[in-house]
Amino acid sequence: MEHTTIITADDHPLLLRGLNDFLLERGYNIIGSGKNGREAYNLITKENPDIAILDIQMPFMSGIEVAQKCKTNCSETKIILITLHKEREIYEQAKELNIFGYILKEFALEEIETCLDNVIKGEHYFSPNIAAKLNKKNPEKSLLATLTPSEKKILKLIGKDKTNKEIASLLFISYRTVEKHRSNIITKLKLEHKTNSLLIWAKQNHEKLS
Repeated sequence: MEHTTIITADDHPLLLRGLNDFLLERGYNIIGSGKNGREAYNLITKENPDIAILDIQMPFMSGIEVAQKCKTNCSETKIILITLHKEREIYEQAKELNIFGYILKEFALEEIETCLDNVIKGEHYFSPNIAAKLNKKNPEKSLLATLTPSEKKILKLIGKDKTNKEIASLLFISYRTVEKHRSNIITKLKLEHKTNSLLIWAKQNHEKLS
């Protein structure tokens, strides 16, 4: 992770310093910080960091607007948004912009390392806390939102009656990696560790997986 370059941006100096200190203590490579959206975007353009951790609500440009400009300009920087907002509209907008990470500010220090670990591997991480808040009336959808894109792919294939060996071959991963993903999926979906539990769930919820 010391080779992964990161920039941060927040218009609250104490929160920005706290985030930077937290990450630096854990060995992350912070190469720049901005106090507003314009500074954040200029840093991304100049430094081309691997990851940008941005507050959503900032002067001049919001985190969403920075992400939109990055997408328009085909920037390869992966965006992580930290927000106080729990509105579904902003959450869905972040997903449409291919934001890689989305976490609530109140859980930021608890979740940022897990989020970064996923993003560094090319996986998306949307905080289970906000997914749960937005999907209280639909528990299956809420649980599904905690899965990574790779886990969802595997779950779809399980629903198509593919074996672990077939899934490994189709996704060009090892058999053991498939087994590990299956175990993680079972845990996240709060299923019993039985042979057919995933298959049954996948078939019952196949419409949500499409």
